[in-house]
Amino acid sequence: MKVLIADKFSESGQTDLRQAGCEIVYDPDLKDEGLVEAIRSTGADVLVVRSTRVTRQMLEAGRLSLVVRAGAGYNTIDVETASMRGIYVANCPGKNSIAVAELAFALVLALDRRIPENDADLKRGLWNKKEYSKAQGLFGRTLGLIGLGRIGQEMIGRARAFGMPVVAWSRSLTPERAAELGVEMKQSPIETAASADIVSVHVALKEETKNLIDEEFFNAMRAGSFFINTSRADVVDQAALARAARERGIRAGLDIFAGEPAGGTGEFEDDIFRIPGVIGTHHIGASTEQAQQAIGDETVRIIRQYKEEGRVPNVVNLAKKTPATHMLVARHFDRVGVLATVFDELKLAGINVQETENIVFEGAKAAVARIHLDQAPSDGVLGSIKKNCEDLIELNLVKI
Repeated sequence: MKVLIADKFSESGQTDLRQAGCEIVYDPDLKDEGLVEAIRSTGADVLVVRSTRVTRQMLEAGRLSLVVRAGAGYNTIDVETASMRGIYVANCPGKNSIAVAELAFALVLALDRRIPENDADLKRGLWNKKEYSKAQGLFGRTLGLIGLGRIGQEMIGRARAFGMPVVAWSRSLTPERAAELGVEMKQSPIETAASADIVSVHVALKEETKNLIDEEFFNAMRAGSFFINTSRADVVDQAALARAARERGIRAGLDIFAGEPAGGTGEFEDDIFRIPGVIGTHHIGASTEQAQQAIGDETVRIIRQYKEEGRVPNVVNLAKKTPATHMLVARHFDRVGVLATVFDELKLAGINVQETENIVFEGAKAAVARIHLDQAPSDGVLGSIKKNCEDLIELNLVKI
């Protein structure tokens, strides 16, 4: 199996993949047309990326069967095209949760103590203890969490250590789960914004979360409160954030931005940094050695399991529900050609097989096949299967 790695990836991870029998092509600077050509020329089976965008042209260029996002989010990958071409897309969820939560709290502390301004003045030779002694402190202030996935949950323990009560909203949060986590459940993002002194966003980018944090949300926030975003830029209405920072004194700590450079370095400008009280980092939330080691290990596990078992952990683009309407259950002797005969009869009837599972009994003398179909076979088709398949023990049709 040939693996093309088009982003930075640890030497130990590359060694582990080679030990698993993979041929590695490592070029962390590949992108755009260069990556298209590399996929075509190498004949890679697997593509590994971190921040590099994976486009339709790339997915159609060669013989890829798996794309691994060495991180949690996968919005930089054309998942729709991958699904149309039968290419697995897998990610590494939860492996960077601690790193992102650490950075989110670093941004909170930097805003409260105005650390960037302190440092800038010292570098300019200015001493201004009078001005920078005005921090409010975090103890007793309420942290509001938008999203309670693994990163959001990591935030809870850190908030508790700082003596901060936590209010939270998540689509999946229940009163029972809120009690278990020790947070106060809110019914909406707006209610969370209105109840918190500091709001931190931890949701994945999906169609339903795009611009989830909008002008109404910022208007609900308390004047002068903090807003932290280490998730995705498109989750936030950027114009509304800029207005809130200018007009309502909302102070923001940001790790992600619209229009970021595709590579690790490059020119970058964003007008929001001209607004006092807004600070940022260079999309480094997951970029600790600990997080990258964990992500590397998970990437290796995904590829190894795919190579050895044909199964892909953490797949994000398998159908949650297929068009299947019926299941054909065939108990049969475990002999050559049994299922081929069944499939031939289904093909003649114009019936499409959606999923198939064949389970063999101990001793390998008999098996049960569960065949998911997009329509019900007629009595005539079922009769023809029974007639032409002498190794069939029993045939049943179940409506799904």
